[in-house]
Amino acid sequence: MQDHPDAHAEAALIAQARAGDPGAFDALVEAHQRAVFRFARALTHNDALAEDVLQETFLSALEGLGAWRAESSFRTWLLVIARNAALKHRRRDRERPGEQEPDFETLGRDAGWGDVDSPERIAASHEAASAVTRALASLDVEAREVLTLRELEGLSGDETARLLGLSLAAMKSRLHRARLAFVAALRAEQGHHAR
Repeated sequence: MQDHPDAHAEAALIAQARAGDPGAFDALVEAHQRAVFRFARALTHNDALAEDVLQETFLSALEGLGAWRAESSFRTWLLVIARNAALKHRRRDRERPGEQEPDFETLGRDAGWGDVDSPERIAASHEAASAVTRALASLDVEAREVLTLRELEGLSGDETARLLGLSLAAMKSRLHRARLAFVAALRAEQGHHAR
């Protein structure tokens, strides 16, 4: 789902934007706004709030463009800014305080471990995109966040771990748990939820 310009074109746009060319920054916004919005939407679970995060992200990026270092991709840098903006909003509007995470056994059972149908077959055979969207939306914000970065935005494991401030092993654990939770939610959407 990557829709950003190639590295050379992007580097030229960044240099032009740093030199004060508003058209170059507009081109960077155009290239990355869908990814930033998708990620913000996954974190906030709210279109209006995701739009606020999107705006804050690009304002912060414009102000901090001179400080950006090419240690990671420009998109990854934008997603870090978006994550920080979304976390700021989440701290203000605490989502579901006191909610407990299910244990691995419950997640595994709900995901269908031991069933003939594999999670891949269930996801592939599901025809309604709205069910997938509802399943993703039903997950906690950490699960939506890691799934969005790895599965939708295509970030590498290392990039995702750095963006989330986790070790690679911790990110993989979170991703595994998120995938299980997603499959369980998708099964529930399909009416195959077995307890």
